[in-house]
Amino acid sequence: MSDSAVKKFMVFFNIPLATMTEWQKTEPTQREASEKKMMQEWSAWSAAHADMILSTDVGGKTKQVVSSAVSDMRNDIVLYSIVQGASHDAVAQTYQSHPHLQIPSATIQVMEIRPMGAM
Repeated sequence: MSDSAVKKFMVFFNIPLATMTEWQKTEPTQREASEKKMMQEWSAWSAAHADMILSTDVGGKTKQVVSSAVSDMRNDIVLYSIVQGASHDAVAQTYQSHPHLQIPSATIQVMEIRPMGAM
């Protein structure tokens, strides 16, 4: 992929709060085994796609800002990545096989990042 063809994207890994709450009720031994299996699959997927992944980080506490206030809030974003690829469709299609999608109701959103002047 030539530098002129490379585009950047934000990838959001989402899990609904209700799904996360329900998961916490799972028997600890079963939950740990499932989480370990998913992390192994995630690591294998990431290694296979390492050339496109620039960074992956865990989302933290969220503040919502409006003109009159700042408040705590929750959203479904649990992780995000910055990735590169030739096209929006190509990157999105790559994520169709991601282990994150094994989680009930989980989604992955891919958003192109462009320079501010390119809006």
